[in-house]
Amino acid sequence: MKSSLHHGWRASVRFAIAALLAAAPLASQRSEMTKPFPAHKVIGNVYFVGTANLGSYLITTPDGHILVNTDFEETVPLLRAGVEKLGFKFTDIKIIVGSHAHGDHMEADAMVKELTAARVMAMEQDVPALKKMMPGGKPHPVDRVLHDGDEVKLGGTALTAHLTAGHTKGCTTWSMKATEAGKAYDVVIVCSVGWNPGYVLVNNRDYPQIADDYVRSFAALRKLPCDIFLAAHGTFYDLEGKYKKLQEGGANPFIDHAGYMAYIDLKEKQFYTELERQKKSGKP
Repeated sequence: MKSSLHHGWRASVRFAIAALLAAAPLASQRSEMTKPFPAHKVIGNVYFVGTANLGSYLITTPDGHILVNTDFEETVPLLRAGVEKLGFKFTDIKIIVGSHAHGDHMEADAMVKELTAARVMAMEQDVPALKKMMPGGKPHPVDRVLHDGDEVKLGGTALTAHLTAGHTKGCTTWSMKATEAGKAYDVVIVCSVGWNPGYVLVNNRDYPQIADDYVRSFAALRKLPCDIFLAAHGTFYDLEGKYKKLQEGGANPFIDHAGYMAYIDLKEKQFYTELERQKKSGKP
């Protein structure tokens, strides 16, 4: 009996240690995502108001503003402070859209709607997942359901929603025109064409077409004209490095078509490598 208890105790300790080790990188990642980052103008009427690794963008217009990604509820104070630091009113946000139905991008939709009375809009395929995202038991608002190619218009600015599924079923890449010094630029805010640990790309019962969706999304992204490369996470487009260059003056570092194409090339190569690995091993 004593041996059995001792064995059980040791197993429990090993399990606890393993859980702590597994949680450590997640806690570190969360800390990085919620760390403040200076709000700044990107180009034209496009401003960055996110954190060190969460891409939130304020699109300003004479009739109010569009917010891309509310992020976590805990980061809303940072979001609000960034908007106000740039000289805009948080309560002037009229429309909320997002990249995809994960908490680090759209958890705070209900909270920001409460604070601003903005309308929340989301891609049809992500609505079921969003409806399950209820921090504090708050129902997740969706005031307009979007479809591939739909436009979101406000004050003379139009954002186009592009379905780039795979990372989620309704992963949405946004494109728009911005004007600076009389010149028009194509802005693209990439959703994501990466995958998280545990994603099943082969024989996925819950998402059978996941691999095909990734393939379609790579093709769709390649067709989009892009001068200004932005994304749901700052690491995708080297936010930190480009912001440093922005502070040094000179050419706008966010004008980066080559970086946009390099990102797609890298993720596509990684995707096919992972797809082949899962086909051979039968494991995610």
